[in-house]
Amino acid sequence: MITRDNCQIHNLVIKYLHYFFSLSIADLLFLLGMPFLIHQLVGNGSWCFGATMCTVITALDSNSQIVSTYILTVMTLDRYLATVHPIRFNHIRTPCVAVAVVGLVWILSLLSITPVWMYAGLMPLRDGSVGCALLLPNPATDTYWFTLYQFVLAFALPLVIICVVFFKILQNMAATVAPLPQHSLLVRTRKVTRMAVAICLAFFICWAPHYILQLAHLSVQRPSYAFLYAYNVAISMGYANSCINPLLYIMLSETFKRQFIVAIRPAHKDFRVDPADGSVKRSHEGSYRIAH
Repeated sequence: MITRDNCQIHNLVIKYLHYFFSLSIADLLFLLGMPFLIHQLVGNGSWCFGATMCTVITALDSNSQIVSTYILTVMTLDRYLATVHPIRFNHIRTPCVAVAVVGLVWILSLLSITPVWMYAGLMPLRDGSVGCALLLPNPATDTYWFTLYQFVLAFALPLVIICVVFFKILQNMAATVAPLPQHSLLVRTRKVTRMAVAICLAFFICWAPHYILQLAHLSVQRPSYAFLYAYNVAISMGYANSCINPLLYIMLSETFKRQFIVAIRPAHKDFRVDPADGSVKRSHEGSYRIAH
């Protein structure tokens, strides 16, 4: 029998599949540009792939960072509505709205990196080769403002929003006791919230050093080898975030846990998964509940 709670859980899963799929695409596109950037780093800044690829890879890198940040922000806002206002805004928390929001995030992100589209190009190097860089009209002042623009847009603003929203969520969850009929929906909501928190924490832990060192670089005329080494490590941490996300999806996914438990049970025993409570049951015996 299909109940209202089952429909809500189904919509919750479908909607978050849209968010996670979009986040995965952004991570994949981000990682696709990594070999080109590694080649430039190992080659002392030289770029061998032409002006068009310079613009495309630079834009891909910037766009994926912003898309990831704002998909996480949207997921956080959705968790806020689901936890604090579960009925009032339920009509806009649908899979169709999720698709529209994801599309809007991608469009606005592409528009926000207009400076990258305009100024990414080839820069002559001392050894006669060329490098891929942002050729801003007035480097002395434009570099400062562009760095601040990136920091506020892609890191500081979403960080403030996410921290405030999660604080409100935790306040509400600590003070709320759900009626028994809505218990399964509340449990599922909290599990999804836990996954969203983990992904957001991983993102900001991995990217904070990058943006902090970018700001510090504005006041450093001649960076030391230690500073450059730390900056390269910070860049690597940013790329590592795109590799960490799939692991988080697996470790925090209830579906993966259930299927894993079924897979490791002896094949000759009749085990089944109870979709209602996430337990693995054997015929004529008790249940083996998966620890969440």
